[in-house]
Amino acid sequence: MPSSKKRYLEPSVFWSIRQGFPLWLRPTLTLVALAIPLLLWSVLSYGGYVGDAFLPTPTAVLAAGWEMLQAGSLTTDILASSGRVMAGFALAALIGVPMGIAMGTFYSMDSLFGGFVGTVRYMPIAAFTPLMIIWAGIDELPKVLIIFLGIVFYNAIMVADGVKFIPNETLNVAYTLGATRRDVLFRVILPATLPNIFDALRVNVAGAWNFLVISELLAAESGLGYTIMRSQRTLQTDKVLFCILVIGCIGLLTDWAFKLAFRLWLPWAEPTAS
Repeated sequence: MPSSKKRYLEPSVFWSIRQGFPLWLRPTLTLVALAIPLLLWSVLSYGGYVGDAFLPTPTAVLAAGWEMLQAGSLTTDILASSGRVMAGFALAALIGVPMGIAMGTFYSMDSLFGGFVGTVRYMPIAAFTPLMIIWAGIDELPKVLIIFLGIVFYNAIMVADGVKFIPNETLNVAYTLGATRRDVLFRVILPATLPNIFDALRVNVAGAWNFLVISELLAAESGLGYTIMRSQRTLQTDKVLFCILVIGCIGLLTDWAFKLAFRLWLPWAEPTAS
């Protein structure tokens, strides 16, 4: 009988599954991914395939941004929006993370909060806008609360899922070694869940920026979302696109900050790559 031949996987750079990836190729692919939509945008706008009112050229967008910067409104808008987003995000983390740990750790807390959180997180946040005006007025508080409501329950659900993935064997070993419930919570569950907490916060800070435009519908006088809505009414598409790009850049810097904090504070949870 013919001997069976073993099949060996051929080396692959793009399709290797967790077998190392050249570090120099990462920024190259990132630049390619950014260059493709920019090239498409340039072709459509400079080529005249789409009118300026619908898709202005990249240079027109940059010129609009420079005009806003010289007028001083851009800096004001960035500071106002960043303050609202960070306040809502911090409040959502302060409440959502402990709630998620409690839900994932104790069946009682999961039964108490699980149904409520699972229901409210499907409700459209925009529907709460008129209620926020009635409940909290038209100052900064309702704007922060809209962002808070948009992400707090997602924080709780994602953190709770992270806790539930801790194997029961790990907890049983801790009990066998004499740990109390407090020890298990603070010395086993919390350290094991920290990577999931970082991931949840990193994902949901993007959600905070997504709810910014909705929050700044509440009688705002400054902010990137406010400028987007005001420019949309007057068909100043160049300013709309520039504000969207600014939000994207801020989000990218925030994402890098989370990745850096993850590597510095949780190096044992960082996957290695060659």
